[in-house]
This record gives sequence, structure tokens and C-alpha cells, in this order.
Amino acid sequence: MKTVNLGSSGLKISSIGMGCMGMSEFYGNSDDEKSIFVIREAYKLGITHFDTADQYGFGHNEILLGKAISEFRSKITIATKCGVVRDKADPSYRGLNGSPEYIKTCCDESLKRLGTDYIDLFYLHRLDPATPIEVSVAAMAELVAEGKVRHLGLSEVSSDELRRACSIHPIAAVQTELSLWTRGPAANILPVCAELGVGFIAYSPIGRGFLSGKIKYFEDLAESDFRRNLPRFQPENLGANFKLVTLVEGLAKSKGCTAAQISLAWVLAQGNVAAIPGMRQSTHLYDNVNAENIELSIKDLELLNKISQDAAPVGERYPTAAMKAFRLIS
Repeated sequence: MKTVNLGSSGLKISSIGMGCMGMSEFYGNSDDEKSIFVIREAYKLGITHFDTADQYGFGHNEILLGKAISEFRSKITIATKCGVVRDKADPSYRGLNGSPEYIKTCCDESLKRLGTDYIDLFYLHRLDPATPIEVSVAAMAELVAEGKVRHLGLSEVSSDELRRACSIHPIAAVQTELSLWTRGPAANILPVCAELGVGFIAYSPIGRGFLSGKIKYFEDLAESDFRRNLPRFQPENLGANFKLVTLVEGLAKSKGCTAAQISLAWVLAQGNVAAIPGMRQSTHLYDNVNAENIELSIKDLELLNKISQDAAPVGERYPTAAMKAFRLIS
């Protein structure tokens, strides 16, 4: 597996990491035994970067990951996050808390669930409008000084917010959605990451599975699948959005690979970028790992850029309320 240096942090990770979120929630029923197998198989195939968060499954995802990687913990990078507040009594609720007290409490709880005494990469999952980013990052920096955390990260931040954060403590990585389906969020932040020596990690690089071509109809999604609530997956939008998949599949066929592999290869070609696709199934794992062997020429990249512009997605990334609450870029 190829590796990526996260900016000037000194942290090196596999170019393709594993997004573990879907193993606990959001994408239908969970199967811990199968998930543990897939995580351990990923490590055997060279994946050394595993991404989770305290809110995924209300802590279940961290516990699951901790069990799966216990035998090779020192050889991998664990990334987890804090800052999004949930309520088990109302699973749809999302709040934000970037206060120093909350951040430190979350870190200690994550360490326990993960079964480790340090976190390689600790993110502020979303910014809290009630807490200046400088205050949140200063609290996270204290965790580095205490040895509980090795590197700091931010998710879905603006260029200005990143600059302000870096003035307090070095930031190793920014995690933002990036795919052929969602290019906007990274358009401005990628150059600033390069300027400041900050790594970039793309989540949902295959468009939450849509770019694989396996989701053609709304009914293909399980009733408990959160994508049923996302604008781009609504029946009135799904057909129009599948145009992009059809075009990507054309290039994939000419190269003897899958649309998912082409989509992931495009993300990895955007510079010093790593990606964390979700891999609930071993078949997804094998498909994704082989994406790093896909060679995209300048002509291929130009074609994919044109395709993604001509077949721009219909619908926002998240429901309107979430886009506003989290100040997300479309």
C-alpha cells in the first residue's frame, strides 16, 4: 500500500484508509464479527489508517475498532473525533460542543473505548459556534502535551478557520468530503492545506457508495439507511444523478476496472491526499485496495473533471437544516 505524509506533521498513513462509521450505524444492520474480520483483513492488505468517532453508534464504533486492532495497535494510526453531541433518547439530534472541558472528557472516554493510551490523530469533528476555534485547539494542544494525543485534526473547516487553528498549534490534517460527486468543499481548502503543511483526508470519496453504481433506486437502500434522508438520494433526484455514474462507468470499462476504483483513483490524484472510504463488506475492501493501482493519465483526469462538471449533482450533501447548522459548503 502506498503511503502519504500528512503535511509537515511527520505522520505517515496509507493512502487508502478505512472509514469505520458504517460498521456501527447509518448504513443498515451491523455485524460485529464480520466487521472485525474486515478490519483485520484491511491491515493484512496494507491499510494502516483507521478512522472512527465517538458519536458513531454512541461509542460502539470505537469499542469495535479497539477490539479489532488490539494485536497490531502500535503499527497503525487511529483517528477519532469529538465535538458532535448526540442523545440516545433522540438519535436524530445533533449538537455541538467545542469547550475545553467537553473535549478533554471526550478524549478520556475515547481512550477507554479504544483500549489504548494514546490517539494518533484527534479531530474536532465540527466547529462549535459558541466556542472560538482558538479555544478548542488550545484545549486539544494540552492533550498533546499530556501524551494522550499525538496529532490534531479538524473537519469541515474554512481556510480562515484553519489558519487561526494553526496559529495555536500545528494541525496535521483536515478531513472534508471530496469526490467526483462533491468537489466544492475542497476547492478552497486544499491549496491552503498545501501552503500551511497540513494533510488532507477525503471522506466519502465514492459518494457514500453511489459512485460504485450499485445504488440505482431509492428502494435499494435499507429502511434504516440514513441515505434515505439525504437530498441526492431522493427518488426525484436519484435518476438525474445516476448520469454521472454512467459516464464514469464508461471510462472504467475502457480500463478494465470498476467505477468505484476510478472514483477513488481520481480523489488520490488530487495531490497530497489520502482517502477513507467505508468498507463494511470484504468485497468493498478488495475493490478499494486495488484502486491505488489505477493509473489515470492527464487526459483521463481532464475527462473526469469535465464529466463531474457536466453532470453536477442534484441536491445538497445533507438536508438543509444540517447544512446550515454545521455551516457546510455544498
